[in-house]
Amino acid sequence: MTVLVLGGAGYIGSHTVDRLVAAGYDVAVVDNLVTGHKDAVNAKARLHVGDVRDKAFMRQVFTDENVEGVVHFAAFSVVPESMKDPLKYFDNNTAGMVTLLEVMHEFDVKNIVFSSTAATYGEPKQIPIKETDPQIPTNPYGESKLAMEKIMHWSDVAYGIKFVALRYFNVAGAKPDGSIGEDHNPETHLIPIILQVAAGKRDQLQIFGDDYPTKDGTNVRDYVHVVDLADAHILALKYLAAGNDSNAFNLGSATGFSNLEILEAARRATGKAIPAVMAPRRPGDPSTLIAASDKARDVLGWQPQFDDVEKIIATAWNWNEKHPNGYAK
Repeated sequence: MTVLVLGGAGYIGSHTVDRLVAAGYDVAVVDNLVTGHKDAVNAKARLHVGDVRDKAFMRQVFTDENVEGVVHFAAFSVVPESMKDPLKYFDNNTAGMVTLLEVMHEFDVKNIVFSSTAATYGEPKQIPIKETDPQIPTNPYGESKLAMEKIMHWSDVAYGIKFVALRYFNVAGAKPDGSIGEDHNPETHLIPIILQVAAGKRDQLQIFGDDYPTKDGTNVRDYVHVVDLADAHILALKYLAAGNDSNAFNLGSATGFSNLEILEAARRATGKAIPAVMAPRRPGDPSTLIAASDKARDVLGWQPQFDDVEKIIATAWNWNEKHPNGYAK
């Protein structure tokens, strides 16, 4: 029986495929390679190149593969872009989920682990954020993911398709041996942008906003290592395979770091000066996002191995030094 990973050539998806293969799973990948990289996919996994919105293509994949469970990463995830082009996000993310669930229902596949996001909460009413807190997104990206969660809920009610939604916060780092890592174009995530400055590819870092109600005025975020995140998806698959009900879990370190603190940690991890300047706030950015992730620890048995942000950054720097131009284009 096969685990099908949608978006398995992307950053988090490729690390999850790698961990699944290492754990002995038979793995197939669907990716349209718009933002993913063929070279990121573990050689023991089978890659099907196509789009999750293409129902005929998805039917063929489910015909070719004996799918027992799905892990879904296939989504656009750039908040500022979603503010400028919301329909792109509802088409790719939300409509893609509808197509996937239709095909899962046709082929009687009952388990899906979904890559959701802290962006479904919007501006939190309390810190740390709990799974039961209100979900009121402040941008179309978060709205598209929340809609996907709700669509899965009603598909469970109607068809018995069980799901785990994993709402995660800021993901960082790379496989410790540096063989796979983060390669986006354009890059929008803080830590890889900082490392581009450290590597001399950018002149300076822009920090968006220094007037937030936080300890130093800059955004505060919760960082989790990508390998720890990948392991949580495997635990979620096991949770569903054991016959448990649909559920949602936050994944984070339960510790908040400001943008300035991340900058200082990166300077220590790389030994580089990393010049930085302040810039205006970006629309749709909440000031503070920190997860209460005790539910994932208690119910799934999740035990993150990387709890030091400097070490997380060091693994990303290792990938950067081994792949100064990212994956082969």
